[in-house]
Amino acid sequence: MSSKETHKKLAIFTLVVHKKKDGQYYGYAPYVSEMNMWTSHFDEVIVVGPLSSSTNLEKIDLNYSHGNLSLVEVPVFHIKSFLGVLKLVASLPGMFFKMYKVMRKADYFHFRCPSNVSAVAAVVQIFFPKKPKSTKYAGNWDPNSNQPIGYRFQKRLLANRLLTKNMKVLVYGEWPNQSKSVVPFMSATYRDNEKLTFQKRDYTQRLKFVFIGAMVVGKRPLLTVKIIEALRLQGFDAELHMFGDGDLMDEVKQYVEDNQLSDAIEIYGNRNKETVKDCIQDAHFTILPSKSEGWPKAIAEGMFFGAIPVSTRISCLPWILNEGERGILISDELDEAVDLISTELRKGNEYLNAMAEKSLNWAQQYTLDRLEQEIEKVVTSN
Repeated sequence: MSSKETHKKLAIFTLVVHKKKDGQYYGYAPYVSEMNMWTSHFDEVIVVGPLSSSTNLEKIDLNYSHGNLSLVEVPVFHIKSFLGVLKLVASLPGMFFKMYKVMRKADYFHFRCPSNVSAVAAVVQIFFPKKPKSTKYAGNWDPNSNQPIGYRFQKRLLANRLLTKNMKVLVYGEWPNQSKSVVPFMSATYRDNEKLTFQKRDYTQRLKFVFIGAMVVGKRPLLTVKIIEALRLQGFDAELHMFGDGDLMDEVKQYVEDNQLSDAIEIYGNRNKETVKDCIQDAHFTILPSKSEGWPKAIAEGMFFGAIPVSTRISCLPWILNEGERGILISDELDEAVDLISTELRKGNEYLNAMAEKSLNWAQQYTLDRLEQEIEKVVTSN
């Protein structure tokens, strides 16, 4: 029996802000691209999420491909201020009622976590114990990490088999002592036919680093720039290519200009998948010293083509890098990070190429083709 015969109507609960243009709904491309794999198994789709008043599409926007998709709008809210808490309290009854109505109609629920929207939906779903559900937890599932109370609430409620029935919680990495509802999962960017055989690099020549991530505090773009600057001061001929946009873009650009790094650091802003792919195919390293990650998409993309990952020891990254066998795990302190990288660089071509090949072999297990198969298993087994 196919999944469409089993589950006809899918309800998605997400914080992704959508835009509507010419009858189509658009959202953040990496999210929508994966959601198109989920929606392909259903006859009808209801998305519960925020809707922007803007119809101006950006390079990072992509439309849902499903022909029978509607959106139920819920407000965007933040609870970092007293005013934000008041807005949340005022919005809750309406959100609860909207979500309850959608869940009554739907045959299958899918939550995108962590988010404020999914936190409310996680409470509402308690009233529908018989309906099958899945959660894609895109954040850090590490049970020992210090996280906001809202994140901890969602994790505990969704994994609680007494309150949450018929649920698969899909998480990045393998963690001990978890509920039977918690299932290790993966993500991907490239297809099987995009795999390339490993090509050795020369690490004695100019070193190409690539940063792919939002220019926000959590991704630490300025620390990335300072690491490259420090390596150059130590005598390493290093260059950095930065992809992404965000609040810190101007600050990073100003630092590069003030410290005369423009000949070594290129800042591109948001670019499409093909442009990024072209840049990382001959890169020596991908670097992302972020504060928190779910599935480190940028790191996995570089590894897919043999770029050695350089990352902080957060979330599932120690597992992905196999505790340093497939990449360089650094401190979030500048001097310590630079010392760790420079120590690895001095180990020579043979050592570094072996590490790069291991990273490529690991990453090429996780393709969009395999992701489609894994999503189908989740949908059809519930």
